[in-house]
Amino acid sequence: MKVTDIIQQNKDRRRFSIEVLPPLKGNGTATLFATIDKFRELNPLYINITTHHSEFVYRELPNGQFTRNRIRRRPGTVAIAAAIQSRYQLPVIPHLICSGITAEDIEYELLDLQFLEIENLLLLRGDKAKDDRVFMPTPGGHSHTTELISQVNRFNKGLFNDGTSINHPGVPFEYGVAAYPEKHEEAPNMKMDLEWLKEKQDMGASYAVTQLFYDNKKFFDFIQAAREIGITIPIIPGIKPLARLSQLTVVPRTFRCDLPEELASEVLKCKTDEDAQHLGIEWGINQCRELYEAGFHNIHFYTVSAADSVREIVRKLL
Repeated sequence: MKVTDIIQQNKDRRRFSIEVLPPLKGNGTATLFATIDKFRELNPLYINITTHHSEFVYRELPNGQFTRNRIRRRPGTVAIAAAIQSRYQLPVIPHLICSGITAEDIEYELLDLQFLEIENLLLLRGDKAKDDRVFMPTPGGHSHTTELISQVNRFNKGLFNDGTSINHPGVPFEYGVAAYPEKHEEAPNMKMDLEWLKEKQDMGASYAVTQLFYDNKKFFDFIQAAREIGITIPIIPGIKPLARLSQLTVVPRTFRCDLPEELASEVLKCKTDEDAQHLGIEWGINQCRELYEAGFHNIHFYTVSAADSVREIVRKLL
């Protein structure tokens, strides 16, 4: 079932979705499935699976010099999506990204996903490599999400990336994109960031899910500005509760989002990670309650390092 159909069918009820990571290379699925099991009885609408393509790491040689190698820390997004869909009978949405992959490899991923009857995607550019000043596309790959959208659109029309026809086109993919209530870190300003989101909508994106945020006013202002320039697709709020003291500084630096002064002041009063977790749950409950009451009936939760907190929030709200 398409994501937009799922959203439409549940527009008048409080529902949620979650995002999970594929296991680290060499690890099994036990931890991942244990995380999903925490939410199964609460009936998530769907599960997103992140994608992590190759990245450079430096290894020291016996002579003291360093060599740069490509590795994939979390392979297997397509296989994990299929495993979750089979095991839990839930819609899955694998991420498809530009970072660290060629257009040809993306084409093979699309074919594999069609064979598995997975019909929903989240299309993203992906993060730049840690050592790069700016995002550098893989040779033969894409620089922007719009280029990735164009490739998926061609595939949906029955064309391979080189323009040749697909003999037996499958069910077209529906796809969403990312949105940033406090703007993408590389956007010059919010107006241009919104214009790029509208371009993705006009190219075919059927919904957007936001980067995490902690200040609902910024989200509501973002929604108003988006609607004013003609963005009409559903915009799903993305939430990740604070769960550790260190996140007071780590979260704003990593995700380029501000913590409201009230929340930051309360975190500073916490003595332990457990105190911070309780505060994060309380803040998350109030934040999500306000979003639900404002008509945003599907909230997307980022569960990494916060699965127990997310479960407690959802359990108290649904």
